[in-house]
Amino acid sequence: MKLYRLLASLVLAAILLTACAPAAAPAASDAAPAPAADAPKLRIAEQFGLGYAMLTVAREQKMFEKYLPGLQVEWQTYGSGGAINEAFVAGQVDAAIMGIPPFLIGWDKGIPWKVASGVCVMPLGLQTYKDDIQSLKDFKEGDKIAYPAPGSIQHILLSMAAEKELGSPTALDDFGVAMAHPDAAAALISQKDISAHFTSPPYNFQELSAPGIRQIVDGTQAFGSDFSFLVAVASKDLYEKNPQVYAAFVLGLSDAAAFINEQPEAAAKILAPSFKLDEATTLKYLTWPGMNYTTTPYGLMGFSDFMVNAGYIKNAPKSVSDIAWYNVVSTVGEMQGETPSALEKLQYRP
Repeated sequence: MKLYRLLASLVLAAILLTACAPAAAPAASDAAPAPAADAPKLRIAEQFGLGYAMLTVAREQKMFEKYLPGLQVEWQTYGSGGAINEAFVAGQVDAAIMGIPPFLIGWDKGIPWKVASGVCVMPLGLQTYKDDIQSLKDFKEGDKIAYPAPGSIQHILLSMAAEKELGSPTALDDFGVAMAHPDAAAALISQKDISAHFTSPPYNFQELSAPGIRQIVDGTQAFGSDFSFLVAVASKDLYEKNPQVYAAFVLGLSDAAAFINEQPEAAAKILAPSFKLDEATTLKYLTWPGMNYTTTPYGLMGFSDFMVNAGYIKNAPKSVSDIAWYNVVSTVGEMQGETPSALEKLQYRP
């Protein structure tokens, strides 16, 4: 994996150096700081949870600015991928970290964006405290299943599990209620308002540590293999019109992933305040089995194929290149004849 990351980094570094190279160096007497209004800008959208740890580390360590001095980064937080879609449509966001399904919904509706990087592979699951719910077939009238929004990765994973267990991907759609993860986790732990919560770290870890709460659906089993919980997406304008900002974004994410993987104790110290946790608990969550920060995406085509067949989107990408920018495609590998690369195979469900 380090070789693929290196190759992608070299591609992006070339973009960065080419885009940033001036036509001619100004005389020393003429050099002056650029006005603030002319400074390059990057507007990033994020949500809640440990999946966004790379952004927190990059923000605190100025990792994007390292590759583009003077870069002004604007941080925006949203409660769901659907809200991020709306922000992109309104021209308020250049890049985001989000789940593959809401990204695909936006792509299907014509939002001009593609995947710029993988972000993380993490354990997701559906938890409940109710003794009479042992499997998906036990949900009945009055029960409520919380996830961030229809079309979220949690919703789609639940649909995959429902297709396997109940015979229909939409069998549980009427039980769904949209709630931000912090609110839903608090409700589940207090055993109020909802019957179950499909969530991600650290909220599923907190829920499973509470008395009486257990998991009834494992996200990896629902999908059939590992998948990227989150990916980084970037607008067409950012990629084509501001390549130096795009390159700084992707290279900064790569640095953040390496920092978390190689220095988890230092990362826990940075992240703990964001989650109102002590450093020891944060480190425990960062190193929980199944936690993996990686810039290689997994499952892009697997999610799209399922969502088309289940009716959540109308159009399926023909290849990874339809939904990912060149640096991702070069990392994953182009299909050669009938022999796809190992990383290309990981884009599909088994």
